Amino acid sequence: MKSFSMNRRTVLSSLGAASAALAFPAWSQSGKIVFGYTAVTDFASVFVAAEQGYFSKRKLDVELKFIPLNSTIPAAIQADSLQIGGPTPSVYLQSVDGGLDHVVVAGGGLTSKTNTGFGFVGRAGAGIRTPQDCIGKKVGVPGLGAFLHVTFRAWLKQNGVDYKKVNFVEASFPQHGDLLRGGSIDAVVTADPFMGRIVDSGVGYVVSYYSTFLESGNHTIIYAAKRDWAQKNAAQVKLFREAVQEAAAFINQPKNDAAVRAAIGKYIKLPPEILAKTQISPPGPTVSEKQLSYWVGLMKDQGMLQTDPKVATLIAK
Repeated sequence: MKSFSMNRRTVLSSLGAASAALAFPAWSQSGKIVFGYTAVTDFASVFVAAEQGYFSKRKLDVELKFIPLNSTIPAAIQADSLQIGGPTPSVYLQSVDGGLDHVVVAGGGLTSKTNTGFGFVGRAGAGIRTPQDCIGKKVGVPGLGAFLHVTFRAWLKQNGVDYKKVNFVEASFPQHGDLLRGGSIDAVVTADPFMGRIVDSGVGYVVSYYSTFLESGNHTIIYAAKRDWAQKNAAQVKLFREAVQEAAAFINQPKNDAAVRAAIGKYIKLPPEILAKTQISPPGPTVSEKQLSYWVGLMKDQGMLQTDPKVATLIAK
């Protein structure tokens, strides 16, 4: 299995490569916040805050930038290509474990027992029906060490499967359908809208909505920044947090569903017919020590952390 360990050397050596790959300049305009997101609905609070004017009414200049792989976000933050980005909790915690001094400023989507917006999808004809069938197979994940990778390994372990016998490869969401179609991988751990497209096209089938085993109310995405930037820009951090809190309240009102979906569709480029069926994760604009500790426990169980993160120090005040 291709393993992922974001130790100090890995983190620091990836900074230059990540900055070059993202192909946008480091922050230079006074007061501007470049925010990095990936192609999932868990960023809905930021999309809505931008489209409903919650940033602009607070005089925040926020530029949203699409990042293909979630695992590159901490390096982009460290290199000042992003001021705030949305890594999954596991990617964030591994970056801290590797020596990056980043803090959580707000939260994105939350897990839910009823969430069927992501799952484990087998390639048509691959014969994968159970967790045990994954042994020896090549499985694509949208970020080694990221949310879907970590939670899927936990699901395998829960079902008595040694996840070290599964070959994980990193592939961004938009690649999943083509990789399955070409036969270079046997399955993917993926999310809507890509999951829906794969199934509708007949390229793959849902083996399990494995996410329903997860404890509800924990973050799938957190919004992080460098500690020194957050301290020097405490007023902006406070306003950013207020804006996504206002956006979360907007999302939670059923009457706003069409506007929320339109905002999501704009930033992750979904056609109307796919957008209408896409499940939206519940928003969690604030992050507690308990929520972050959940991920620390899950990651320690998988041997992903070399240190014992002090979660109380990782949440910006």
